[in-house]
Amino acid sequence: MITLIDYGVGNIFAFQNVYKRLDIPTKIAKTAADLEDAEKLILPGVGAFDYAMAQLNCSGMREKLDELVLDKKIPIIGICVGMQMMGNRSDEGTSEGLKWIDADILKFDERLIQQRTKLPHMGWNDVKPVMSHPLFVGLEEDAIFYFLHSYYFKCNKREDSIAISDYGIPFSSAVNSDNVYGIQFHPEKSHQYGEKLLHNFAQL
Repeated sequence: MITLIDYGVGNIFAFQNVYKRLDIPTKIAKTAADLEDAEKLILPGVGAFDYAMAQLNCSGMREKLDELVLDKKIPIIGICVGMQMMGNRSDEGTSEGLKWIDADILKFDERLIQQRTKLPHMGWNDVKPVMSHPLFVGLEEDAIFYFLHSYYFKCNKREDSIAISDYGIPFSSAVNSDNVYGIQFHPEKSHQYGEKLLHNFAQL
């Protein structure tokens, strides 16, 4: 069972549709009580960092999520801004992050970007695993994913970075620390590659 955290930020139904095709059951959590029996969690996110953090903090689920993730070690994956929220802080705002992974979220330096349209980083890009990892089984080569972001996740511990992409600079597009996973791209918009990755997460 995959529990989708619905705090008003992120396309919950797109993930439901993917897992329905995979014949993997899901449930939506809107309250702390909904999280009680969670086996695996997805934290989606779109938009601004401070807004997303405020929505989560006001949802009534923050304390329960800390308990599940930090104490009970329930596997969780953050998507896009959901991944960025797992870090310490962001250049995009003033709010503190969840601090589940030791990382800072930095804005891309536009001077280093060769594309005519510099920010946001939008569209398809390679994601290259830097190690053998169960999240990327079957995606070790030639996998591309859809991105939409202007800020990137900078791990303070090199071993937490499990995949790299390039946009002016190489950056961590997937991370993992213990039971906490994060991906900067949108698997729900990445066709068969994203479907495979979400399937892999369900098998962890």
